[in-house]
Amino acid sequence: MLRIDRELIEFICQTVKNMHPDEFASFLREEKGVIKEIIFSPVAFFGKTGSIIDWNSLPLDRNIKGTVHSHPIPDSSPSKEDLYFFSKFGKYHGIIAFPYLPETLVFYSSTGEILRHEII
Repeated sequence: MLRIDRELIEFICQTVKNMHPDEFASFLREEKGVIKEIIFSPVAFFGKTGSIIDWNSLPLDRNIKGTVHSHPIPDSSPSKEDLYFFSKFGKYHGIIAFPYLPETLVFYSSTGEILRHEII
């Protein structure tokens, strides 16, 4: 089960609300088994129909384990493009759907399977 810091969830919710209706995307950093930090890509593009983040621009950090991005619609299901990206980078990927509440955040594995998570 994934463990994610409550303050980080609140930060994600507020950030994606501020970005709406554009999508938001960033990387997730894990510390001692808990997702505690967002890492912003220096190469990122956000738009109404998608977002692009470049994992090649990240610092070398083995604790960057996954990603999180928003869907400006009330559906946290991964798209075909999401699933392709999941397969290329990281072990878990969060999608937070409109209206951007903690309960609309769903995590997926690199193969697109739903992962359980705990907010701590």
